[in-house]
Formats: sequence, structure tokens, C-alpha cells
Amino acid sequence: MKPIRVALLGCGTVGTEVVRLLTDQAEDLTQRIGAPVELAGIAVRRPNKHREVPEHLLTTDAAALVKSDDVDVIVEVIGGIDPTRGLLLEALRGGKSVVTANKALLAEHGPDLFEAADASGADLYFEAAVAGAIPLLRPLRESLAGDRITRVMGIVNGTTNFILSAMDATGAGYAETLEEASRLGYAEADPTADVDGFDAASKAAILASLAFHTRVTASDVYREGIRAVSAADIAAAKGLGRTVKLLAICERVVSPSGQESVAVRVHPAMIPRTHPLASVNGAFNAVFVEADAAGEMMFYGQGAGGAPTASAVVGDLVAVARNMVASGHGPRESAYAALPVQPMGNTPTRYHISLDVADKAGVLSQVAAVFAEHDVSIAAVRQEGRTEDASLVIVTHAATDAALRSTVDKIGGLPVVRDVVSVMRVEGEE
Repeated sequence: MKPIRVALLGCGTVGTEVVRLLTDQAEDLTQRIGAPVELAGIAVRRPNKHREVPEHLLTTDAAALVKSDDVDVIVEVIGGIDPTRGLLLEALRGGKSVVTANKALLAEHGPDLFEAADASGADLYFEAAVAGAIPLLRPLRESLAGDRITRVMGIVNGTTNFILSAMDATGAGYAETLEEASRLGYAEADPTADVDGFDAASKAAILASLAFHTRVTASDVYREGIRAVSAADIAAAKGLGRTVKLLAICERVVSPSGQESVAVRVHPAMIPRTHPLASVNGAFNAVFVEADAAGEMMFYGQGAGGAPTASAVVGDLVAVARNMVASGHGPRESAYAALPVQPMGNTPTRYHISLDVADKAGVLSQVAAVFAEHDVSIAAVRQEGRTEDASLVIVTHAATDAALRSTVDKIGGLPVVRDVVSVMRVEGEE
């Protein structure tokens, strides 16, 4: 069988592992695919930095490699939006199938890539874009294609999960735990994309698009990071039998009138310690999926790292190569449902609110009156401390996020409330 020729764009941590897997498993891959896979070239910025790769494969001209008639499949592990977007569109429009790990590009320009792939009949695979080595996107895209998915909730960023897990285990604050994560290599020199939730928001957009057959972009995702999570928040969660996780939550929401929409959000939340996601610690990822027929499922594993991510990339490459050998195609974009994306303000959620209050009669009644005014029901309330150390902790029942936010804003203006110490969303059983 004619060899399938592959161009690799990028040869960093993931790309190097892709080269290793293609080399070490060459014979097995040939048997699994039905044809050998050969590297046609590797595009890098600084060839002298890649002495472990055969020199004749290296090039700085990614555009020429993409256009080459000697290339069948493009594997992209560069990351970023530009010039990557142009390179992949060029490849797809030219009929070359693409395997990518680029979650930011898919979350912002996925429709453009899918349209180019559909027009030329090329394949577009991207398992490695979400949750690293965990087989997640293909089950959503293929295995559960005959079911109706109602909710996807997960931990999809290893850096933030490492930080929050460490805070829970040690009682330390955010700043010192971030410093430790950086020292151990779990956090980048600039951790903004992780700790501010941008990385998780891109992944949430991809998950929602696949789960609900609706185009969802990163700009549609409500996003909060973990910078404001304090040791006191972690301790409060423990007191309630909960733990704090940065969650990506994608769900179908039905209005009282029966209108269905999609709600997609990323934020820290308290979840019960009995929930399957609560025991996911360190840099691991896990995603909890709920579907009408299949019920509840959880996908768990290493969500990042060179070798785990390369495993998902090569798995996609095998799928694309098999399609080529069989003269077939992989699944196309499914966006037929075209559900509206619901604003965060209309999304039902629950709050845990900690208030620094005056220790005198009537405080609770004044606070409760504000909740009643905004039609927000209180699930639990307790007072802690006395005099200057008095605090009031309230957990609500579900209400729209806008109603809850308005309630908190008004409570903060009450004379008996010295400070709104913290506000955190609560997920899981009431």
C-alpha cells in the first residue's frame, strides 16, 4: 500500500513525542492502518534546537510544507491562532486531512475549519484539544451520537486542579500554592490562560459544540478563574462536606415556556465530596457526562503532558489514515440543532455566601428580607463567631444567576453587613 505521508507543524514537547511514537511504533501502526505512515517533513522555527530529529526532515517553511504534493495529512501542534489558522485552512481547502491539538483555534474559528473540511471532503480530527490523553471527544462525537446528552461537567485544566487540590490538602492560600505549582512545573511562567479560565473556556466551547450539536465559541462561555479563591473558601467548603474545583459546565436548559437553550460556563464551584469529580486531584482531568439513555459516565486520566497528548494525536492520525485506506471519511460537523446560548444571568445556579455582619438582633431578618425581595430561596444558614468576629454563611436554592447577583449586591449595602467576604457557586445535590 502506498505510504501515507505526514507533515508535522511544530516539534515542541508534544511534537517530539509524536515523532517518537511514529518511529517506535512504525511497524504496529502499519498493521493497524493497513499502510505505512511516513514523516514528510517537520516545520519548526529554529532547526538547530531539534538535534534529536533527522535534519533532512526539518524546515522553517511551514507554508511550503502544507502546500506540498508529497503530503497527505497535516498534524498541527504549534498552538495559537495565527499563522496556524491560515495554514490549516490552506491544508483543508487543498484536500489534506488535519489532526490538531489546538483548542484555542477550534474554540474561536472551528466553523471556518469545518466548512473548509466539508467543502473538500477532508477529515478534521482534534481529540487532543480537550483533556489530553482521555478519549472524550470521540465518544461524544461518535459513541453517543445516538443519544441525547443533557450535561457535561468536568475538570479540564490540570494547573488549576493541582492548585485547588493542594490548597484543600494543606490549607495554604492561593498565592503560595501557585508559587509551588510553578516551582514543580505544573504552572507556566505566565499562568494567565490557566488560572483565569481561558484554557478551560476554550475546551468548554468544544465540548458544548459536540454534545449539543450547536456552534459554541469561546466568547459564548461565561468565565471566572481561581485567583479569588481563598483558604477561607476552601475551609468553608470542607465545613459543608464539599471541595472546590474549577469546573467547565455545559448543559441543556429548558425555560418555563419550553424553549431549549445551551448554558456554558467555567468557574470555581463547591461540589460534594461524594461526587465522582471531588476525588480528582493533582494535575489530572475528569469529565462527567449525563445522557438520556446511557445515564451517567465519567472519563478520567492525564489531561496534559507531552506523551499523553501525543497519544491522542497519534490516535487521531490512525483514524484519518484508516479512512484514507478505506476511501472513507470521518464524522463531519454536526451543528443542526443550532440552539441559542443562554446568557449567564438567565442560567440557574446556587450560591454560597459568607458575610461579615454586626452581632445584633435583626441581622438575619434584614438579610432574609433581601433574599425574599429577589425571589431567592435560602437552603441553609448559620452564624459563626460573636461581636467583631460575627459572620453569616448562607447557601441558596437554585435561582437565576442574575437574581442571585442582584441579591448579593443589595445585601452588601445593608448597614448591618460590614463586608461580603466571599461568594462562590455551588454544584451538585441540594
